[in-house]
Amino acid sequence: MSYKNKSNMGLFARYLTFWVFLSMFMGMILGNIAPEFTLALAHFEIGHINLSVAILIWVMILPMLLNIDYSALHKVWQHRNGIMVTVGINWLVKPFSMALLAWFFIYHVFSDVLDPLQWDSYYAGLVILAAAPCTAMVFVWSKLSGGDAQFTLSQVALNDVIMMVAFAPIVGFLLGMASIQIPWNTLILSVLLYIVTPVVIAYFWRKHLLKKQCLDRVLQRINPYGMGALLCMIVLLFAFQGKQIIAQPWVILMLAIPITIQVYFTSGLAYLLNKRLGVAHCIAAPSALIGASNFFELAVATAIALFGFESGAALSTVVGVLVEVPVMLSVVAIVNHSKSWYEKA
Repeated sequence: MSYKNKSNMGLFARYLTFWVFLSMFMGMILGNIAPEFTLALAHFEIGHINLSVAILIWVMILPMLLNIDYSALHKVWQHRNGIMVTVGINWLVKPFSMALLAWFFIYHVFSDVLDPLQWDSYYAGLVILAAAPCTAMVFVWSKLSGGDAQFTLSQVALNDVIMMVAFAPIVGFLLGMASIQIPWNTLILSVLLYIVTPVVIAYFWRKHLLKKQCLDRVLQRINPYGMGALLCMIVLLFAFQGKQIIAQPWVILMLAIPITIQVYFTSGLAYLLNKRLGVAHCIAAPSALIGASNFFELAVATAIALFGFESGAALSTVVGVLVEVPVMLSVVAIVNHSKSWYEKA
């Protein structure tokens, strides 16, 4: 991806915080004034897979996936240090550190305040959130931080490939450690539906469009739909959880604490490791951001499929949406303002 479609992304990226918070606000209003409609959407499912969420995820991520040239994976070696750091953070650090943070805060620090019947569900949601590295919003964060487009492209392509085989086992392992029963059929179906299928479709669709020499034209047309689907997704998720968010503001705050700590810890660790390895700032910045951000749409969809849309797991992942944008924008500001320090010998 070369970020050619700046005009499509410009308005969205420039006012990102406003659009996201407006979508959250609209979702909470919808969930409270039209509960029957929200309930109908929540139960629009097949085999525990919510079709409303599935459709929006597909519309949202397909334009992003079309930008990814999986043949560029052979170029990973060019940025091997940055790639190594990000892969290590995404798959060896983030899920396990979040499991530790979730265990510490839910079962100990906030155990007297949180409902004991929801402890396992809250824990599961946080683990699912951390086990899904971001695919879509990463391109926005990378652009805002002046990241190298080819590195971001290669890293996302590699993450997609790893996610197809690693997401379910990591989630299953970490939830199993907490003695949480895993419906493996639903978890595997979620991976096939939300990760494998769109990646395969985008791969062959991209090849077809390149053969017809119309990839850029198609991307210009469909990119706004992807951004629109993202905002609709946020509206829908906050409509599902609107009543709980308003009724349980302190629970939201308590769940936000480990998520926020996780973002700053993983992004800071990736940033410092890249500096130690002598990686250029245009690689280190997106590496830190990719290492910290989450594929919250996949996380929410998986949590709903596994535990239900009214579960603590679903609420935990939606809190991830609430925290993601402002915290990630602060990380963007930090890496941008520290560029001169980073580049000092």
